[in-house]
Amino acid sequence: MGSASSAYRVIYLDVDGRIQQVVFSRFCSPCDIKELFCTATGLSRNTTISLLDSTGAMVSIDPTMPNNSERSPYKVVPITGGQLAVEGMKVVEIEKCRSDIKKLREEMASRNNSSFLDDNKKLTPRRDVPSYPKYHLSQETVEALRQPIFDVWQWEPNEMLSCLEHMYHDLGLVKDFNINPITLKRWYQINARTELAVRYNDISPLENHHCAVAFQIFSQSDCNIFANFDPEAFKQIRQGTITLILATDMARHGEILDSFKQKVDNFDFANEEHVTCLKMVLIKCCDISNEVRPMEVAEPWVDCLLEEYFMQSDREKVEGLPVAPFMDREKVTKPTAQIGFIKFVLIPMFETVMKLFPQIEEVMVQPLRESRDRYEELKQIDDAMNEVQKKKSENLTMGGKKK
Repeated sequence: MGSASSAYRVIYLDVDGRIQQVVFSRFCSPCDIKELFCTATGLSRNTTISLLDSTGAMVSIDPTMPNNSERSPYKVVPITGGQLAVEGMKVVEIEKCRSDIKKLREEMASRNNSSFLDDNKKLTPRRDVPSYPKYHLSQETVEALRQPIFDVWQWEPNEMLSCLEHMYHDLGLVKDFNINPITLKRWYQINARTELAVRYNDISPLENHHCAVAFQIFSQSDCNIFANFDPEAFKQIRQGTITLILATDMARHGEILDSFKQKVDNFDFANEEHVTCLKMVLIKCCDISNEVRPMEVAEPWVDCLLEEYFMQSDREKVEGLPVAPFMDREKVTKPTAQIGFIKFVLIPMFETVMKLFPQIEEVMVQPLRESRDRYEELKQIDDAMNEVQKKKSENLTMGGKKK
């Protein structure tokens, strides 16, 4: 690498065997450097690649990679189902690992399409969060996951999520901290009379559960970050934490925002009640701030959220439970879902906070307005296409009658 303190140069062979170089800052992240290699080599930026030295050993793609020269160039190798190196020279065929994950997904899909039942563990029949499906990865995959040199770049994002699921179970985190494997929103919890809803009397069941799990973790001696706090300070921290976590329940959105609107014009930073209300609104802003971010970052998360909603509504239909209109895949599109949420929830809340902190208009409120406008344009396109499709169907129907 180069001698400059802030810029580095790496020599490598591209996929055609030509010597190339990449220059990057020491402040670059591994992801940035990987994308540089992909771009310089003519590969798609999201291509999974390996970097090999002259002996064929894998090189970590980060600012700490060893020096090299034109006599010892690295080789960029696109991964399209090749191999994963672990334990030094030990090699595990990634296709075998991926086969395990494919079987896992098929098993989960099969269970998800069934009744979700494990009757011995249900509070009421067909009305509780299911136990996590049992599955097995090959021993090679399991051993690879346990290695500190496990290379995440060799895996697609969804594959990594499947591996992480296994690691959570392998480490005992799911069992020890009662982590729910499937996210079911409060409406389902209450209507289905789940264990969480019964335990917390239908009051913010998920948020109350999160609080309880958090302080259950803190109660362990090796996890208690508050061990040296005096009892009064810990009491204040605990109360503050509970207050803020419970504030993220969207069922309380109107109540909390209305309270803040009453205080914001004459806000008093010396008033504890005012400050607590501000904290609650700010954590709400953080909690549902996805649309503040750039479109290319925000939109994939919208897709994930809608799919989560649709999966819940599908289950509610099967179980004969009420279905929230905004979660019904037969009634909702991405533009209609986002327009309403941005116009009636996000913009009013952020504009109210803007009264206290005017500087957020440019970096937060304006992006929300632009996102609203973009989804309204998408809705107009969808409406126009639906209208065309409707006329085509009508014409086909009329044509059939004439015959």
